[in-house]
Amino acid sequence: MPPDAFPDPAELGRILGHVSVRALPLLQKAFLVQMKNLPDTPFDPLGAAQALGQYWQSLIQDPQKLADLQSAYMKNWSALMENTATRARGEATDAMFAPMRGDKRFTDKAWEHNPYFNFLKQSYLMTADWMQKSVHNADDLDPQIRARLDFITRQYAQAFSPTNFWMTNPDVLKETVNTNGENLIKGLENFLEDLERGGGQLKISMTDYKAFKLGKNIACTPGRVIARNEIMELIQYAPSTDKVHKTPLLIVPPWINKYYILDLKPENSLVKWLVDQGHTVFMISWVNPDQSLGHVRFEDYMQSGIFAALDEIEKATNEDSVNAIGYCIGGTLLAMTLAYLEAKKKSNKIKSATFLTTLLDFEEAGELKFFTSEEQIELIEKTMIKNGILDGRQLAQTFAMLRASDLIWSFVINNYMMGREPFAFDLLYWNDDSTNLPAAMLGFYLRQMYRDNNLTKAGKVKLDGVALDLSKVKTPSYFLSTKDDHIAPWRATFSGPNLFGGKSEFVLSGSGHIAGVINPPHKHKYFYKTGKITKKPEDWLENSTQQDGSWWPHWQDWAKDFAGPKVKARTPKDGLAPAPGEYVRKML
Repeated sequence: MPPDAFPDPAELGRILGHVSVRALPLLQKAFLVQMKNLPDTPFDPLGAAQALGQYWQSLIQDPQKLADLQSAYMKNWSALMENTATRARGEATDAMFAPMRGDKRFTDKAWEHNPYFNFLKQSYLMTADWMQKSVHNADDLDPQIRARLDFITRQYAQAFSPTNFWMTNPDVLKETVNTNGENLIKGLENFLEDLERGGGQLKISMTDYKAFKLGKNIACTPGRVIARNEIMELIQYAPSTDKVHKTPLLIVPPWINKYYILDLKPENSLVKWLVDQGHTVFMISWVNPDQSLGHVRFEDYMQSGIFAALDEIEKATNEDSVNAIGYCIGGTLLAMTLAYLEAKKKSNKIKSATFLTTLLDFEEAGELKFFTSEEQIELIEKTMIKNGILDGRQLAQTFAMLRASDLIWSFVINNYMMGREPFAFDLLYWNDDSTNLPAAMLGFYLRQMYRDNNLTKAGKVKLDGVALDLSKVKTPSYFLSTKDDHIAPWRATFSGPNLFGGKSEFVLSGSGHIAGVINPPHKHKYFYKTGKITKKPEDWLENSTQQDGSWWPHWQDWAKDFAGPKVKARTPKDGLAPAPGEYVRKML
């Protein structure tokens, strides 16, 4: 079939008739699985119904605005129909609506050369653009509601892309003809498997899960679990050099996913690289909490996490201070711990602190703010009443929505319409290994940070009764942010150094929240920028200096000032178990 041709309708009808007979039992089974596992209450973390209701109410109260919107839409339709007719007559004409740069959905030649698919593409892009502009121009709405609506509108627009439906996707139609419909049968089987894997909720497969085994080809840097309590295991990694820096290095990962994002395959493992640089590396591996841990508070992650780790590290190395790295929410916890230690006159416990894509000022915290209004927090808490935890699957869905085109719809097309298996990718294996969150901790975090931004206000946040003041922190700090971060936008993280009272370094890496951090030097990818700390991120960016490649060596040069002299390498004792330990294996 030519690349821009539409399949023969008679042949397509025959194939679909054949498919429908084989598909019926699969569809019935999928329906039964879903019906048995319907949630008690719909999970609407965006508050979409409320936001859309306010939008339509504002339009009803302004009939002229509604008429103008309808008129503009009809004018666009008329112009597009004329443009399409001109093309149909064989006359050359430029497309009225084109995908944005980087949009990978419309790469098939049929979207450009086949009149039917070209019209579908342009009409969709026209409608999506009109929807976005309609929301942008809703000046009478509260700015926060309008921003949330803008995000919701983009989600709807992505969901209704013609690429997401088999009858309007030329790639899928061609595959259906070429395989005599086997792609649709296989897609239904994949769909059913994902339903069963999610216990009745659709948990889209993002990678070949059988390709990875913890401790074998992922999370496989040698080490031992030297301590364990109810919320964490502490891993000490085996040295790879004869001499090591005297001051140990403690890593505090986020507890929203498993720790091993920092220890993927050996060739892109930050942990292995740090060990090879001569650091004695300790890693906190957080437990995946169940109902029995719903009471765990934010400060428990400090007391039973960081402080417990410091005690064990001193036992293992005879060193009473460490250098520390915190990633994402692990960095937020680390910053709060520094303020706590300052208040307790124990700041010498941590010599230096590194913050990887860490929010301390949540005022401009990006699109995650849309999920953290008081109404959304109350809804989240309502879902946690029964089990005392937020199901990690719901959290994973929320994060996937931030990049729906990449993390939802591309897999819907590949897995369910093309009938293909996702390829093996360690990063996506980790991404799908999400964890539950304790209700007590999450409620505190969402209200204190995202809703009220209290960490920027001296004394407003307390841990175990101790008021925190980040401006009192004098610990030398290194802030690493990433240019395209959609979870911790770099302009928001930039305020971190200015909240502290000590000397700080700010570095901006290329790429996003994960790839910009996990960027080993041998890959020669991306860039990093450095510069003198300023009050405004734009001023810093204008005067920054760019270097190609990974930020890792730059950090190592900075960290040497706090790492101490070289001493004989420390081999971990037998401990409780070999790395990666038991907690990391606890799945949802």
